[in-house]
Amino acid sequence: MLTLYRPGSGWLHRMPVGPKFLLLFGVVLGVSFLPPLWWAAGAALATSFIAYAVAGLQGGIREYGRQLVSLRWVAVLTAVSQLIFLGPEPAVANTARVVAVVAIAALLVLTTPLSALLDAVERALRPLDRLRVDSERIALLLVVTISSLPALIRLAGEVREAQRARGSRAGPRTFVVPFLIVALKHADELGDSLTARGVR
Repeated sequence: MLTLYRPGSGWLHRMPVGPKFLLLFGVVLGVSFLPPLWWAAGAALATSFIAYAVAGLQGGIREYGRQLVSLRWVAVLTAVSQLIFLGPEPAVANTARVVAVVAIAALLVLTTPLSALLDAVERALRPLDRLRVDSERIALLLVVTISSLPALIRLAGEVREAQRARGSRAGPRTFVVPFLIVALKHADELGDSLTARGVR
């Protein structure tokens, strides 16, 4: 199962999962509430850059660059749709906010082992056991979702690079079908991995 976790000993790595989540959630919330103005685009990206610079992540700035590259298609799709309906200024500001929010949120999984994240989510959901809610399954679902998102972004990039290498024209039809095929293959492999671990 793909994980973004990068081993390290920085202060964000050492912070307990609960406080770390609240800290990053607060930063994400602040960026989300920025107005759709030109200056807000710079503020959002600057906040995400500073977050990686001070996180104590080994190669933090390089990792930030990798995150931006992996989000390029998300940025393009967001910018185009926003540009059509809202205009240039909101499109740029909203796209910058989306990219910044996803990059900042990624710090949680970059600095937290998957097992620790799963344990923390399970502990947070444990009170729901009184309502006959299976907290273990819900926690597993959330963590699998978090770990699958970067995999799907990576697969989308690989499909596009393969098309570019073959000289194929870019377009929704030529992209969606091969992407769905590799995404379904990834889902099958993930299902087999969970089954092998005794998850039904």
